[in-house]
Amino acid sequence: MAAKFGSLRHSFIEKSKERLLSRKGYSELGFAGSENEVDGNEGVNCCCLGSKRRCYRRIVDGFLGFANAFKDTAVKFYQMGRSDPRKVIFALKMGSALALVSLLQYLKEPFQDISQYSLWGCITVVVCFEYSVGACLLKGFNRALGTITSGTLAFGLSEIAIHVGAFRQPLIFFGMFLAGSCASYVKLYPAMKPYEYGHRVFLMTWSIVMVTGNKGSKFFRTAFFRLLLVAMGATTASIVNTCFFPIWAGEDLHKEIVKNFKGVAASLEGCVNGYLQCVAYDKIPSTILTYRAYDDPLYGGYRTCVQSSSQEESLMELAKWEPPHGPYRSFNYPWENYVKVGGALRHCAFMVMAMHGCILSEIQAPAEKRQVFADELRRVSNAGAKLLRELGTKVEKMEKLDPGDILEEVHMAAEELQMKIDRKSYLLVFFEHWEESKRPKEFEDPERVAQMKDCRGSSHQLVFNSLSEAVLNIDTDQMQSNLGIPSSRTSMFGVGPSMQGMFSTESIGSRTQWPSRLSLLPDLTINEKEARTYESASSLSLATFASLLVEFVARLGYLVDAFEELSEKACFKEPTIEPQVEKETTGFGNKWIKCFQFRN
Repeated sequence: MAAKFGSLRHSFIEKSKERLLSRKGYSELGFAGSENEVDGNEGVNCCCLGSKRRCYRRIVDGFLGFANAFKDTAVKFYQMGRSDPRKVIFALKMGSALALVSLLQYLKEPFQDISQYSLWGCITVVVCFEYSVGACLLKGFNRALGTITSGTLAFGLSEIAIHVGAFRQPLIFFGMFLAGSCASYVKLYPAMKPYEYGHRVFLMTWSIVMVTGNKGSKFFRTAFFRLLLVAMGATTASIVNTCFFPIWAGEDLHKEIVKNFKGVAASLEGCVNGYLQCVAYDKIPSTILTYRAYDDPLYGGYRTCVQSSSQEESLMELAKWEPPHGPYRSFNYPWENYVKVGGALRHCAFMVMAMHGCILSEIQAPAEKRQVFADELRRVSNAGAKLLRELGTKVEKMEKLDPGDILEEVHMAAEELQMKIDRKSYLLVFFEHWEESKRPKEFEDPERVAQMKDCRGSSHQLVFNSLSEAVLNIDTDQMQSNLGIPSSRTSMFGVGPSMQGMFSTESIGSRTQWPSRLSLLPDLTINEKEARTYESASSLSLATFASLLVEFVARLGYLVDAFEELSEKACFKEPTIEPQVEKETTGFGNKWIKCFQFRN
């Protein structure tokens, strides 16, 4: 039905059409209304979706990182248990002892009081169960001693406090102060160091009994059941630790001494061989300069021995508490003599450490000079290393020394080295500064000395030829080819190949060096005085290395004496002398003769 023109309905329809046309025209001309609004909504949705994805990615990455870290940790734990199964055994024993003591809580009448205080037994197992048997027994003794002493004194003070009436609280206050002060002061005495844990248990028990026992009747009850549960926990820990796969501190000390013997012997041979082969570090590791652990057999051998002093002392203190076991079948076993042997070995290891310092030093002796004394140095090192390994084997087998002088071979080698140094001492000093009356025969001829000076006249010869080359007429290139040393391994005056790389002209100019490196660099002006000073110092470094090796031999006597004392006190078995079996001669004639002898 059509609306009449001019009616209200007609006017309403016309206005509605105009509004629709205006909206359509706005949207067709501007495109700023609905489409821009849709684009904005889509942008917001994209931003929200991107942030959700980043958040999800972070969560996933974090979970994967945690899973990888957990996997790596599990692998490390597995490797630790595989490398040392004793750690796995210790963990199982700890769990077994704790489970056994926890059964006390299920006891019923007439042991209701024991089940009530069963927590003290579990605590005792946790604090007393140690890795070795000696440590476990020592901890148990300390805990028992501290508990008994503190409980007795606390019970006595409580009885006195009951009878004093109004002065009861001040008396308890004064008792707490006095016990804490006296126990803390006595703990500082050096002889009481092994019983430090007992002092802590004393104070803890004193405080618990005095504070929780508000009435006189509870003092004795608290102290008694605490002492009973502590004794049960310590006994359980000691029995489980001693009877099931025991780990002995004395055996660890024994193996530690043997390992140190082998390590020092390997380091001694490595130092001498490396010095004679002119081994040099491209860059000295900072871990060696700061005396930290480093994966180098030459360095690690003597470092382990030097660092083991405190470990040997602690193992000795724990081994004294262990009962007789295995080859250590006597009470009061001389574990302190093991520490003496370790100290004497450490006294020798200091010399090996100093010889390694000669390899690391910046002033190095020429390679040709080292080869003059090579045979004697190598013989001394081999004899010294052989003696150390033999002593280590004797300690491991618990045998006494063989008849004869074990030091004879190494002493003869050291004497030959000292005699060689005396004969060739002119190689270790600057011959031009000698007095005429003390010069060797090689320098008595003026023509010979003049010829040597002429050989040293040019600046290049001054830097690259040493005094030993002039005296012994040694060709450096020929020496390197005979020794199998590449030309890059031996630079100026026998310094390692890394010296020119380690010290640049810029770094040298920034600080003062001694001897001055500027006089030794080929590209710079030669300073004859400084070069001769360095040449003299480099020769003396060889004398230093040789003297350290001789001093090492001299210190071996103390080591042998310490071992003999240990072998006597520990009752080592006599050495087994293998009978010499005559070698049977073979041949057709001998077999023919034996055949006729058998028939006859």
